[in-house]
Formats: sequence, structure tokens, C-alpha cells
Amino acid sequence: MQSPVINDEASKDPKTTENDFSQHFTEHDFEGHRLHTVYLGLHVTGGRRHLVRRRKYHIYKESLIERQRKKELPVTSPTQCIQFILGGDDSNAVYDVHPVFSEMMVNDEFEWKEIARWIKFEEDVEEGGNRWSKPHVATLFLHSFFELRTLLRKGSVLLDVEANTFEVIIDMLCDNMVNYGTLPLILREKLIDMLLRRHRHQHEYSKKNKELPIMRSFADISCNQTDSKRENMVASPSNVCIQHHNSSSELSEHRSNINFMRKIPSGAEANNILVGEVDFLEKPLVGFIRLKKGLFLGDLTEVPIPTRFIFIALGGPGSQTNMQEIGRAMGSLMSDEIFHEIAYRAKHIDHLIAGMEEFLNAVTVLPPGEWDPAIRIDPPATIPSQKIRKRSPETSKETNEEEEERRLRQESGLIRTGRLFGGLSNDLKRKATWYYTDFKDGLSMQCIASWIFLYFACLSPIITFGGLLSQATGKNIAAMESLVSGFVCGIGYGLFSGQPLTILGSTGPVLVFETIVYDFCQNQGWDYLTFRFWIGTWVAVILLFLTAIDASALVCYITRFTEENFATLIAFIFIYKAVENVWMIKTNFPIINPVYDCVCIPPAHSNFTVLDYAKYDKSFCIVNNGTLVGSDCVRESTENIFLMSLILFFGTFIISVLLKDLKNAPYFPSIVRQYISDFAVIIAILSMSILDFIMNIPTPKLDVPHEFKPTLSSRGWLVPL
Repeated sequence: MQSPVINDEASKDPKTTENDFSQHFTEHDFEGHRLHTVYLGLHVTGGRRHLVRRRKYHIYKESLIERQRKKELPVTSPTQCIQFILGGDDSNAVYDVHPVFSEMMVNDEFEWKEIARWIKFEEDVEEGGNRWSKPHVATLFLHSFFELRTLLRKGSVLLDVEANTFEVIIDMLCDNMVNYGTLPLILREKLIDMLLRRHRHQHEYSKKNKELPIMRSFADISCNQTDSKRENMVASPSNVCIQHHNSSSELSEHRSNINFMRKIPSGAEANNILVGEVDFLEKPLVGFIRLKKGLFLGDLTEVPIPTRFIFIALGGPGSQTNMQEIGRAMGSLMSDEIFHEIAYRAKHIDHLIAGMEEFLNAVTVLPPGEWDPAIRIDPPATIPSQKIRKRSPETSKETNEEEEERRLRQESGLIRTGRLFGGLSNDLKRKATWYYTDFKDGLSMQCIASWIFLYFACLSPIITFGGLLSQATGKNIAAMESLVSGFVCGIGYGLFSGQPLTILGSTGPVLVFETIVYDFCQNQGWDYLTFRFWIGTWVAVILLFLTAIDASALVCYITRFTEENFATLIAFIFIYKAVENVWMIKTNFPIINPVYDCVCIPPAHSNFTVLDYAKYDKSFCIVNNGTLVGSDCVRESTENIFLMSLILFFGTFIISVLLKDLKNAPYFPSIVRQYISDFAVIIAILSMSILDFIMNIPTPKLDVPHEFKPTLSSRGWLVPL
């Protein structure tokens, strides 16, 4: 029986005979594939609509499951995101974080003009354009941050760019915009030409160069900007890469602000912000560039420091103000300690957005209508630490107060060391590095104003309460003793305590204490000064013992209630004594005397009667050879003394308050206003003293001793024990 012929080829599907897909293949194409290949022919019905529906249904069902799964995933907070970004470690990347100096420039028709800058706080060019404003806390519109975040997501973000010149950087940015469709190809050359214009800074605007800078010929302005025409233009120094060993003098047209360079932190890098409006754009265009290494880019920056970041925000006609607010938002972000570190470490755009989200979480919003945006907020005396923002919300709430309290205690020395005089030793070590500068800085103008004011602030209560102590202690302690004690204790306290600007002297509680001690000694028959010496000796011994065991560390457990009570008591005593002294002047020198014993009588052998001369005052009586009779004739007139004292009293207070607030007035340069404000109290005292001298009215003066000797003539300077 003849065996059937085995056919290796699979039978063809009759339905596929009409379209033979293999008829154009040759035998060589199938060589080597037949031996282990199985061909299956399946009859497929003409209708496929049901299969497509089922496929769409399954895709829709899978998308629903995926969305449900994403909803069930925990949402990562911005704080956790920046913890991951700042905590990451990549050995292949360079994450050296430097201080950032931000500078914003605006497109001004033919050049880029500087309008704002940031070191830590914002400085703006004043409306006249002649000078910079004082550093102040930036006040921004919240909408600008939201718009900046949206534009960054849609814009071009280039990280770790390697380039040698500013022109290459701009070419790379424009190519990226063209590739992603955010910039039409026909506008590429216009944008490059606009970005490569000269950058002129505020310090370069002088009387000599206020004329319009010649950047291009008028033919270039009116024609389309092509590559050949851009080569004929005057190149901006931004296109030149200045190496580290070259000086800025190589750029003949650019002058660096060397004076401002002193304020830039060492090792700082620049963040250049270019904003403005152009007529060839229909929608905003944003680009953010981070260079792999800092690069000197000529006149792009006001000071000769390398540029690390470049931010560009351009809009269509009418968007100038909006673009400037977006640029200010970016400048404030880069001056933030947390965000600028994220900007150095970010690996993609999501990291920058996470940094913005965290920044917005920490922002304080002021409601409209309750605050004037034109008012500039002065920088705080001490900038709070931002480390708490790097922690997760759960742990920060638990450890924030405890760690902050411990840090403050450690900085102030309120932690027990466990050894004798350990706290005193730590105080000496901590203060040794600042001891010299404490006295050297005292030569600055603000410190001079302070210690001249403290001279009056210390001298006045010493003499005032010295007179009161003289009455309370039987002249054992009077103005001279108070002056000597204030002199000796003040110098010793300033030299060894590290607080040379503390007011020392007698106050209300001291006066009450000395009165009680003196009365007690009088009742017991003891010598007052001897008993007072032993009180001081025992106080010194107790304080030395407390210093040895670091008892001052217990102060951290005491609230400020006692201190504020004593401060309030002293303040009320000073106010009360000031008003009381003025009222005592009215009592001792009344305006109108109820009984006036002084009569002018005519001279002897005169035809005038006593009644004729009685109506004359003292001066007219003496001129007409009259005679003054009575006990009040030898006293000076007192009707003007109290009124003059009131003028001096209120004049000193009003002048000092007005001059103190002069620093916020629009008059005079800022440095003059600052000096007048610092010396306000001294100017008020001197002006009123000169007025009193000119008027020559015998107002009461402080009873200052004229000789250096004890008030009581029966004793010497040494106190018997």
C-alpha cells in the first residue's frame, strides 16, 4: 500500500484565497523556517463590531480599576517630597549648595534693565530710578505663585546644562521650546535676538550714559533678524565667557558693581531672571535653566560671580506687570533657604513643583483691605530657623517645642554642667570670641547714640534717687554716694559681665528697701552704713555660691511674670516721679501768690504818697528811687517757673517722639534720617536745655555736688566695721 504523501505546508483558508499575502514572497524568504513552524488557519467572520466593543469595555474597566487604585494610594505631602529630595544621595551628581544672589531684569525696548535684586531680602529700584530701596520682606500676590507653577509645568526646564557661553545656552533653550511645540520655528530667531541684547544694570546709569545705547543699526531693527544680520550686531558681553583667571576689565562696555560685591556672601552664585513683554508672542513663554557648573557670563550679572540659574518669563503685549510679578515670585523662591537647596538638587520638574508646594504651605497670607501693600516690611532682627520645614508634620509638632527650648537654653547657658563653676567657665569661653568686638562695635554711630543716651538715662535716676535717698537715710547715702557707686559698679559690670549697655542705679524698689533698712537700724541703735556693708557682703557670698553650683540654670523654669512685674513697677515709678516733680514745682513756685508781702514806698521828702507808689512793680519802683518793703521783696518772681517747666517737660517728650519717627518720613536721605532718629533723645534734651538757658528763667536744676567728698562731713569714705 502506497503511503500518503506528507505535505509540510498547511492548508490555506478558503476565505483568504482572494487576498494571498504570501504570493510575493520567494522560496528563499521561507528557508530555515519551515522545519519548526506550524501554520494555523482560522476562519474569521466578517463582523468585528462585537470584538471591538468588548475590547473597549475591557479598556474602560481597566482604566476604572487603575483610577480606583490611584485613589487608594496615600498622597505624599510636599514636606515628605522635599525630605526625599534633600535626603537623596547620588555619587554621580554634584550637589554643592551655594548662597544665591538673584537679579531681575526687564525688557526695555533695546536693552535689559535691572529692576530688582535679592540677597536674602528684596531690593527694588525706586520709582525715580535713581537709587535702590532698603532691603525689605517681599510682599507678593499669591496668584503669581500659582501662575508660575502652571507655567513651569508647561514650559521648558533644562537641568545640568553644559555650555560655555550665554549664546549657546539660549540656543539650547530655544531648540527645546521648538521641539516641544511651545515656540513656533519662525519666532526662534526673534527670541534669540531679543534675549541677547545688552544687559544694563542700575549702577551703570549715570549722567554720562543716560542716552540710548546703540545696540543695533536702524536697518537691523526694521528688518527680519537672520543669522547673518545678528553677526553684524554689536555683541553683548553676555556672549563672552570670562574664565576664572580673567578680570572683568576685558569687557570694555561692562562695569561691575564692586562696592555691592562686599555684601555678597563668599562662594555665592547668581540666579538671573529675565522678564518682560514682546509683541511677537501670543501666549506666555517660560524657561528655567540650571547649569551643571557656575559660569561667568559677562554683563548678565551686576557683580562678577558665576551664574548657575537662568529664569526667563516672556508674555505678549500688555503682560509686563504680570511677568514682573512672576519674576518677583521666582526671586523670592530662590532666596528661600529650602527652595534654593531643592533647586540645586532637583532631578526633574516634579522636584521643583514639590518645592513650590512646600513653600506655599509655609506662606502667610494677608487678607486684602486690612493691610496696605505699599508699606514695606522691615527685615526681622533675627531670622528664624527653617529646619522645621524639613521635618514631617507628625514629628515636627512633637519635637518642635522641646528642641527649640533646649536649643535656646543651650545658647543662653541655662544648662547645668555638673561641675563647680562650670557655667561660669562656659560663659567665659562663649564670650571670649566676642569680647573685643563688643567694645570695637561701640564706635559705630548707632552705638554712640545708645551710650550717650545711656549716660543721661543712668545719670538722671542716680541724681534724682540720690536726693530721695539723702532724705530717707539721713544723708548717709546721697547724690555723691550714688554717683560713686554707679561709676565703680558700672565700669566693673561692663568689663566683666559682658553687658556694657545695662542701666545701673537706684530705682523705686531700692529706695523702699533702703528706707526700711535705715528705719530698722535707727530702732536697733546700729550704725546704718556698717549694717549695709554686711548686707552687701552676704549677698556677694550667696551669689558666689549660686554661681559655683550653676543655680542660674534654674531660671529656665521661671516664667517672665516676675521680671515683667518689676519692669512695670519701675516704669510706673519713673512716670509717677516725673509727674510728681513737675507738680512739686507748681507747689514750690506758684503762678499766683495768695499773699504777697512786698510794697513800694516813695522816697523821703517826696510829695508822693504810699498809695501812689503801691501800684508800681519792683523794676519801676527801683527806677523811681522807691523803697521795697516786705519779706517777698528779696525773692525772684515765680509766676513763669512752673509754666517754663511745663514747656521743657512736654517739649522734650514731643521732640524725642517726633524725631524718633523721622526714619519713616520722606524727607532727607535715609542715612540722615537714621542718624537723627538714633540721636532723637539727645537732640531733645540739648534743645530744651539751650531754650532754658536762653530764656534765663530760674527753673529748678538737679542738685549736683560740687566737691568730691561724702555728703556727711562727720565721716570719711571708709566705713567702720
